[in-house]
Amino acid sequence: MKALGIILAGGNNYRMKELSAKRAIPAMPVAGSYRCIDFALSNMTNSRVQRVAVLTQYNARSLNEHLSSSKWWNFGRKQGGLYVFTPTITQDNSLWYQGTADAIAQNLDFLKRSHEPYVIIAAGDCVYKLDYNKVLDYHIEKNADITVVCKDMPAGEDVSRFGVVKMNEDSRIIEFEEKPMVPQSNTISTGIYVIRRRQLIEMIEKSIQEHRYDFVNDILIRYKNLKRIYGYKLDSYWRNIATVDSYYQTNMDFLQADVRDYFFREEPNIYSKVDDLAPAKYNSGSDVTNSLVSSGCIINGKVENSVLFKQVFVGKNCVIKNSIILNDVYIGDNTHIENCIVESRNTIRANTFLCGEDKVKVVSEHNERYVI
Repeated sequence: MKALGIILAGGNNYRMKELSAKRAIPAMPVAGSYRCIDFALSNMTNSRVQRVAVLTQYNARSLNEHLSSSKWWNFGRKQGGLYVFTPTITQDNSLWYQGTADAIAQNLDFLKRSHEPYVIIAAGDCVYKLDYNKVLDYHIEKNADITVVCKDMPAGEDVSRFGVVKMNEDSRIIEFEEKPMVPQSNTISTGIYVIRRRQLIEMIEKSIQEHRYDFVNDILIRYKNLKRIYGYKLDSYWRNIATVDSYYQTNMDFLQADVRDYFFREEPNIYSKVDDLAPAKYNSGSDVTNSLVSSGCIINGKVENSVLFKQVFVGKNCVIKNSIILNDVYIGDNTHIENCIVESRNTIRANTFLCGEDKVKVVSEHNERYVI
């Protein structure tokens, strides 16, 4: 592969509420046994990108622990590898990343020491499959300066939290507006870009000299009429999990057989760090329908249309419906949980009733058995 990869995984988002209090958004659990960043990493290794940098910052402990061994994504190699970069105090700089462009700028030596002619930049908070080779071939064919992977969203869906683009007949981007109040299009940027390495270095250095720190506003939007910026349409499954509702819906999507088959039975595979846990145990009195139950779980009650992550204990006479239970949650007897996301390592006391009415309810009891 003639490209190296950069995964932007440092951000926080108020839209995630309590869910981002413990971890970075790319470290959020997805589909029972995965983390969100696994999808970007798997796309990189499946596209034969051998050198990948992950830029972390906010609440990075859980994410760094997940990335502690690169072998799970086949990056434990002599040539290339997986690099995790966090903000570093130096003689010239003592600031955290001030934006996505600044995150790349503070690690510019990584780009300068590399030899690959192209760079693939991807966000770490999206769930999708993509062969980056196809995007790179498209980029070269169009003789583009920058290629942006775009997605047509369903009519009526709120796209105001994304970058919204318009393209001409040749797929060249003629308008690009970041998080518009009133979107003029339903075509969004997915946060995946291809650019020549030397050009990226030049543009980043110029932006930092002018105290401009955001990749979208200060490079893509600023240069849209000066550079040849093209859009590549993604027509397969893609979701960004950076709000409570989108995170909930993404996990609910994995209860559909076609989505599960697409990600976990069709090639190429999605990889993740593997824990040595016992298989899920279903005791007498358990009743599980249309749910994902991960390893290490013990079920004594009813679970319906829900996703249970690793090491969840469900007590007797419990009812769990349309909910997401994160890792290592203890649910006491006679508890009813519906339309909720229960934060990890919580203890839900017996005889508790939790139900989200008009919207999904995030449950964080602040009575953890232990804290990492």
